Amino acid sequence: MSPPLLKLGAVLSTMAIISNWMSQTLPSLVGLNTTRITTSDTLTQISPKEGWQVYSSAQDPDGRCICTVVAPEQNLCSRDAKSRQLRQLLEKVQNMSQSIEVLNLRTQRDFQYVLKMETQMKGLKAKFRQIEDDRKTLMTKHFQELKEKMDELLPLIPVLEQYKTDAKLITQFKEEIRNLSTVLTGIQEEIGAYDYEELHQRVLSLETRLRDCMKKLTCGKLMKITGPITVKISGTRFGAWMTDPLASEKNNRVWYMDSYTNNKIVREYKSIADFVSGAESRTYNLPFKWAGTNHVVYNGSLYFNKYQSNIIIKYSFDSGRVLAQRSLEYAGFHNVYPYTWGGFSDIDLMADEIGLWAVYATNQNAGNIVISQLNQDTLEVLKSWSTGYPKRSAGESFMICGTLYVTNSHLTGAKVYYSYSTKTSTYEYTDIPFHNQYFHISMLDYNARDRALYAWNNGHQVLFNVTLFHVIKTEDDT
Repeated sequence: MSPPLLKLGAVLSTMAIISNWMSQTLPSLVGLNTTRITTSDTLTQISPKEGWQVYSSAQDPDGRCICTVVAPEQNLCSRDAKSRQLRQLLEKVQNMSQSIEVLNLRTQRDFQYVLKMETQMKGLKAKFRQIEDDRKTLMTKHFQELKEKMDELLPLIPVLEQYKTDAKLITQFKEEIRNLSTVLTGIQEEIGAYDYEELHQRVLSLETRLRDCMKKLTCGKLMKITGPITVKISGTRFGAWMTDPLASEKNNRVWYMDSYTNNKIVREYKSIADFVSGAESRTYNLPFKWAGTNHVVYNGSLYFNKYQSNIIIKYSFDSGRVLAQRSLEYAGFHNVYPYTWGGFSDIDLMADEIGLWAVYATNQNAGNIVISQLNQDTLEVLKSWSTGYPKRSAGESFMICGTLYVTNSHLTGAKVYYSYSTKTSTYEYTDIPFHNQYFHISMLDYNARDRALYAWNNGHQVLFNVTLFHVIKTEDDT
């Protein structure tokens, strides 16, 4: 805004110079002798006999030039050369005064215009500054919104890539199943052309090929839980039942452990059918009482928490003796950090496709869940992961493919609410519901061979089917 104001100052300065020039130069232009006169209100000692004299020159309040001239006495020679020269000079002075007045009016008008423009430009500058601030705020807000959307979409990229990669593998798998179905159809058509032994061998070969296909299913992420299927109603409200995930296809033994304390009796059944009918095959009397209901049978041995301690026991069913025992360092026990239902469920032993695990809580981890992978022979802790999920807020938990899944309650409305991956040491909150049909779950464990969850639900022994997101391996995979 400063340049217009400088121009206005230059114009006013120019007007003052012109007025000063007129007061000092006009007499000499006329060619008259000049008598210096003060600028008082009255004339003193004026002698106009010689000719025209300038009395004073000044500016009025509006900036116009004012000249006071004393005329000479009238005489008969008024039309001489000096008179003509004076008239010409007067005309020039009048013209100059008019020009100065026009210039003054224009200057005043321009000055008002400049003031108005200065106010408008200040307003525009403030508006531009506000627009710039608003633009930055809006850009920040929009950028944050886009970033949040991208953060939501980024986890989908590997899933989409995996689905794209698996499309060809699934097609190959379906083709292999169709081939097996063709073989089976051929066997059915030729059933009369073979003796029983040859037919039996072909069926076994078919089963082997089918198992080979199933073995191509690798570890997956839990997507859905369906069921339950009620297998049997027996025992108290609390207990555990299980099969061995590492047992052969022909070995379908079931182990049954009623109550969560004050018991050492383990009942064995040769199959699910015998378990349902109650045809008990063998009874084991353990050397120690167990605590809780979170036991596991793994590779022919029972792993359980010794009562009133943080000691883990490995008991062999074949030899009937303890093969190993070890204290789980810093692990809380005897209802210090149980699941929501209590029952001395401080230490949860479980197994999955990767191996043997212990889930518990410690004071060092502020009562939050700790996951430890165990050596199945020595019970030594191979590696541990500390989570941020409070053990006392968990209903139950189970491991699938090295990921711990935690339910938020043992009562109706429970769901898988939290998962922690030991592969990536990361967690996420999930929302996988399942039907708690009998209102109180005191045991929930995953069996990798059956790909199912075994549960003890208020005196009911039930099974839940699980749906996993799988990657199918082929011979081309390295």
